[in-house]
Amino acid sequence: MSGHPVRSLPPPERPAPTRPAPARPADGLGLRRAIPDRMLPSVVAAMAFLAALAFAGAVGAHALAARWSRGAGAIVTVQVPDPQAQAATGAGSRIDTVLATLGGTPAIATRHRLDEHELDALLQPWLGARSGLLALPLPAVVELRLRPASVLPAALAGTLAIAAPGTLVEDSAVWSNRLLALTYSLQACAGLALLTVAAVAGWVVALATRAGIARRRGAIELVHGLGATDSYVAGRFARRTGWLALVGGAVGALVALPVLAQLSRLAAPFATGGMGQALPGAIIGSQTDLLPSLMLDALPLPLLVALPALPLATGLIGWLTAQATVRAWLRRLP
Repeated sequence: MSGHPVRSLPPPERPAPTRPAPARPADGLGLRRAIPDRMLPSVVAAMAFLAALAFAGAVGAHALAARWSRGAGAIVTVQVPDPQAQAATGAGSRIDTVLATLGGTPAIATRHRLDEHELDALLQPWLGARSGLLALPLPAVVELRLRPASVLPAALAGTLAIAAPGTLVEDSAVWSNRLLALTYSLQACAGLALLTVAAVAGWVVALATRAGIARRRGAIELVHGLGATDSYVAGRFARRTGWLALVGGAVGALVALPVLAQLSRLAAPFATGGMGQALPGAIIGSQTDLLPSLMLDALPLPLLVALPALPLATGLIGWLTAQATVRAWLRRLP
């Protein structure tokens, strides 16, 4: 043996400790790859936006019709030409006889004869400034407000024409009935649009679920063959698609919020008491951290209730559709 000293080998380097990757929720069927998290929420968001617009149209039509029924629809105008002349029946003037006849009509809640200033304000948009206006032989105009759910007697116009020939009764009942018919038509169209949007959303979810089944067919058949129940497999798909549909519905509702707020501000002067009605201040104050309070103030109460419920509805549609689609496919397995 030689006298050379033996060199000792350096100790092996230890690998640096690595942090464990954060745990992800279990996805036994690999549905994150089978059902992507972009396509389905995008389509559902578009459907939710259209549903919000359709529902807003129905709410707006109802508010406008209610405003008309409480306002112009409940007003009847009576014009009496040559009001100070002798009445055909009785000893009084024509206008006094007409007012007395109107006062004995049970359907009339109030009656008011327009004075000179009110007539001037009424005719000024058509005839311009007031100068020389009162020199014209203007008829007396009486404004009647009917009681709720009341109509004028059919014989009233004839009675007034006998007492004061030439008296004209302008009843807006015909226009009110037409407006109500139009309102019901618009609400029916809005309901049909909502049903169509829900059907399209369900069809999109069904297609996405079928695509996911096709991509993971082998894994599903293996797990099902090992004893996994239909409820387990369908529940996996339903939770995935239901969550994505809920996210899409929330996005659609948030996108629709500023649009509906602007439309509500534009329609508020025409439907006071309907479109401008918001939630109580305490509830609005609790939401200011999430949404601008100005938008909440502009929205009517039905939309403030419907918008938060929209994501829940889309999520429920996604969950039910996925359950039905997967169970129907599993029943065809051997």
